[in-house]
Amino acid sequence: MTSRFGLSAALATPFDARGHIATALMIAQAKSCLAQGCGSVTLFGTTGEGASVGTTERRSVNEAMLAAGILPHQLVAGVLVDAAEDAAEQAQHALQRGARNILLAPPSYFKNVGEEGLFGWFSAVFAALGPLARDVLLYNIPSVTMVQLSLGLIGRLRTAFPDVVAGVKDSGGNWSYSEALLAAYGDLVILIGDERHLARAVRLGAQGAISGMANFVPDEIRAMAEDGRDDPRVESFVLELLKYPVTPAVKVMVARKTGDERWLAVRPPLEPIALQGQQQLAAAYDSLFAREPA
Repeated sequence: MTSRFGLSAALATPFDARGHIATALMIAQAKSCLAQGCGSVTLFGTTGEGASVGTTERRSVNEAMLAAGILPHQLVAGVLVDAAEDAAEQAQHALQRGARNILLAPPSYFKNVGEEGLFGWFSAVFAALGPLARDVLLYNIPSVTMVQLSLGLIGRLRTAFPDVVAGVKDSGGNWSYSEALLAAYGDLVILIGDERHLARAVRLGAQGAISGMANFVPDEIRAMAEDGRDDPRVESFVLELLKYPVTPAVKVMVARKTGDERWLAVRPPLEPIALQGQQQLAAAYDSLFAREPA
């Protein structure tokens, strides 16, 4: 890809009373994020509860998004599964429909695996995709996967698959790692998932972000992701979100912004945030965003 990545909203996934994806509501949220300046939306990443969404559901939502007029290059597809065959199957459909990128996490069931095993897994996914393989963002989120993508592994993968590996999304929250990643692979698309480090990383060459907070404060996140502009309010609110399971907490804020309580629902094994937590998040948000950035 030649153009700068910019900001992609890590789109939350709404569910109806039966636990099914509320597709029309999800499309409306995607269009809202795009209208507010996000360059794309990322479907079924961490914020989108992607590990709980099956292949058939993904295909249905992807097709509905395209049918609703969202352009293929405005969609990034998260793939968060353990079997290389399943990862390739999910990526294949998105790529065939013209997705901008695949956000591909390493397998997370097996712990303490080494670089050779991870290289073999990613290689198997790319081999299964064959000529379709392109524009893959390696997803570093060790708090969830218990796997940190080492700089050595990233280097091996980009050397072995130069037409496939486009970049890295770093959601590790470790500034030393992010800084080293940018220094070593600044020619790749480096995206930052932890908004506390976003503006600083952009000033060092990061190309933007895939951000859950873009669901409810897209203007503020866009200024950080595109212009490298610090925003202490955003950084402080991340700390408030981290007091809770982050995905349900983000959905609390989407529900509050939209006035639609359907957003509060999460798919098991996640659980919704209790009322007291909802109120605390709302109060923290109001105290921070009622004033202009410092």
